[in-house]
Amino acid sequence: MNVGAMGVGLVVLIVFGGLGLVILLWGVGVYNGLVRLRNAVKNAWSQIDVQLKRRHDLIPNLVETAKGYMVHERETLENVTRARNLAQGASGVANQGKAEAGLTTALSGFFATAEQYPDLKANQNFLALQEELTSTENRIGFARQAYNDSAMQLNNKVEMFPGNIVAGMFSFAKAEFFEIEEAAQREVPKVSFS
Repeated sequence: MNVGAMGVGLVVLIVFGGLGLVILLWGVGVYNGLVRLRNAVKNAWSQIDVQLKRRHDLIPNLVETAKGYMVHERETLENVTRARNLAQGASGVANQGKAEAGLTTALSGFFATAEQYPDLKANQNFLALQEELTSTENRIGFARQAYNDSAMQLNNKVEMFPGNIVAGMFSFAKAEFFEIEEAAQREVPKVSFS
């Protein structure tokens, strides 16, 4: 065997081995990036979940405080309670978004009705709960934005070349956006302190 042929064969082997190593390292880097983005989406969703739980926990206190004043508004109070229960039982991003939108609508009706009761609007406990709910609504908005930003980053990586190759090989799925479908539901419940 010729020594020169063995040298060329060794060079070819080293080149292909090096190319294989580069491809392997690239694949590992893309995979790790996808895992990092998927975990960021999960973390962002857990932040939304924490704020939604806080919102759900405030509502019974708000309804209970209003009950004494809004004696003739049983249907309004029941709508808020029903919407809260549906929102608590919802699972999945799309279902949760729809249920939370229904709760927002019910809360808007509740606060519009509460405007008709000056004694209720003057109640310190009610005012404190309104403030807490307003703060929570703002936190939900920020958490929703962070979640949707994380979902978009993951979705871009899953859909764009060359990340889509690795994403397809390891079954990385796109994340759902936390959206509000109806324009009326996009509004934060009006909380008035006047």
